[in-house]
Amino acid sequence: MPSEIEAISTLGPGRVRWLNKGMIVSCAEMRTIEERAFAKGSTAEGLMEEAGAQMARAVMQFFPVPGACQVFIGKGHNGGDALVAARHLAQQGWRIDVHESFQRETLAPLARKKLDETLAVRELFLLPESAHFDYRPRIVLDGLLGIGAKGALREPIRQGAREINRLRREDGFEVFALDVPCGLDADTGEADPDAVVADFTLCVGFAKRGMLADSALDFVGRLAVLPLAEFEVQPNGETVATPREMAPLLPLRRFSTHKGECGRVGIVAGSRGLTGAAIMAANAAVRAGAGLVSLFVKPDIYEIAASAAMPEVMVRPVDSYLAVLEHSWEAMGIGPGLGHDDGKEILKIIEEFKGPMVVDADALNLLAENPHSLMHAAGPRLLTPHPGEMARLFPAGAQLSRRETAERYLQAQAESRSPVTLLLKSARSLVAERKRAGGLRISWNTAGHPGMASGGMGDVLTGTCAAMAGQGLALFDAGRVGAWICGRAAERALAAHQSQESLVATDLLGEFGGAFRDLRDPQAC
Repeated sequence: MPSEIEAISTLGPGRVRWLNKGMIVSCAEMRTIEERAFAKGSTAEGLMEEAGAQMARAVMQFFPVPGACQVFIGKGHNGGDALVAARHLAQQGWRIDVHESFQRETLAPLARKKLDETLAVRELFLLPESAHFDYRPRIVLDGLLGIGAKGALREPIRQGAREINRLRREDGFEVFALDVPCGLDADTGEADPDAVVADFTLCVGFAKRGMLADSALDFVGRLAVLPLAEFEVQPNGETVATPREMAPLLPLRRFSTHKGECGRVGIVAGSRGLTGAAIMAANAAVRAGAGLVSLFVKPDIYEIAASAAMPEVMVRPVDSYLAVLEHSWEAMGIGPGLGHDDGKEILKIIEEFKGPMVVDADALNLLAENPHSLMHAAGPRLLTPHPGEMARLFPAGAQLSRRETAERYLQAQAESRSPVTLLLKSARSLVAERKRAGGLRISWNTAGHPGMASGGMGDVLTGTCAAMAGQGLALFDAGRVGAWICGRAAERALAAHQSQESLVATDLLGEFGGAFRDLRDPQAC
């Protein structure tokens, strides 16, 4: 049992406090935590009530307008959590329908009690059918099985899982898995052939290790960790990114703050035919709070860049990119849309700039061909490759998991002159760096959706991370905050006026303000 779990402390009779800051646990560790909580006075019903309330709140974060909710329950306490969540949703105007996989008398006593309470509240708040022509949004709560379930699905649970998947596939329902998608092993990430495919997985207290396996991605969907006020445990070296964990990294600005204190950020990007990448990176740095942003471009694209960039971006034409080394920057971003014509200059900047730098796109491809430049870099570097760029940087990782790839690559960089941090972009991006005492520090991103699978998202991320570094965040923190902000902005854009197909990278910028507010919201997930 990790020492972190020993950090549980009593707050008073019936109260136990967990310092939950994105910690990842196994099912056995979760059971131990719960047992200690019960030993200190917490009750199963109390935890169920709080978990269900948190689940309902999370649903309403993503779908603030009430709609229709289909609730699928099994025999156990996972079904009880779902019923409590449904009761809260009913009180907010949601139409609730409950699907019981087993006869009511076979339910666990606490689950049966919550079923009766939920049905009573549903009848109290239920509007007549004629009140609405159509209920939108339409969601499913998967409360069929909890994290303790192992092995192949059995009837009638398998039938319930199949029906949930049919509702998602054929009728457009969005699926919320409660704690774990039914049929997914919460320790290993292995999935039954009929496992529930969730759009959102709402983890109670802590993320479970199997949900971060590469094999689990398409079943887990958007991962949200719901910290229960009763429980807190100090994180170890591997966490998931949550607003509660990251909010302290961006304290509110003093009233006397001026632009010089918010970071001077230099962006080296763009070339003929690829000016958009440079514009998106620079504009994102502005929107992410950098005090001053300068975009360095070659004269042949200066007029295009100057006319397309936000007025707040200072576009500077240079005959040689080496001119950036003559200025003082709190942070730099380099690579988006650069092309291959000025490789020697770009490598020299990567080697000689003494401050933190975000390295992306064509600059990464140059490093793949010239790895010595990274080994000799004068300052810390955050690399932000997508899987194709990572394969060029580290061909030996082709058959490895993303976590293993990050670990092996950073081991290979152990002798670098300056620290190297990796932000490996994917459906669930991870940020990793080697700890001074040895081992790996990893943060898994939680925010975002498949609509981000389009060009330009990485350019926005580069500018965002550079702005975070310019405001004083270490590159590990700049990477995880930047990835979360971009993902949350994409979620807000989708909720406001976009579809996954129509979303484009520039849509994110208009949602940055809301994303930063969400980061500071103690109820956000």
